Amino acid sequence: MGQFSPGDVILASLRLGGAETKKTRPAVVITASSDGSLVVCPISSRASPDGSSVPLSLDDFARGGLDMFEESYILTAHRIVIRRNAVIAKKGKVTDEVSAAVASLVRHSGRR
Repeated sequence: MGQFSPGDVILASLRLGGAETKKTRPAVVITASSDGSLVVCPISSRASPDGSSVPLSLDDFARGGLDMFEESYILTAHRIVIRRNAVIAKKGKVTDEVSAAVASLVRHSGRR
């Protein structure tokens, strides 16, 4: 699928919240390591009730985008480690401002 960097928006097969089945959903790449793993935060149409999230609109994309009809949320409290081969498509990249806000909340939530 190629190279990934922080702020990339991908579609991937993810398992959330103890679910037994995986679901294809968008996510933002937080880190990409040389061993083929990616740390991502899923994107949802609802803010996380149990943690922090960053609002995401079409204006928050530096390039590309998602088929969104209303505001979505990057769930920064729900970091997931996936393999690169779980990525189905690269959809775009968020702005530097959104990427910085996500990184800040991820760092903050890691201190709890």
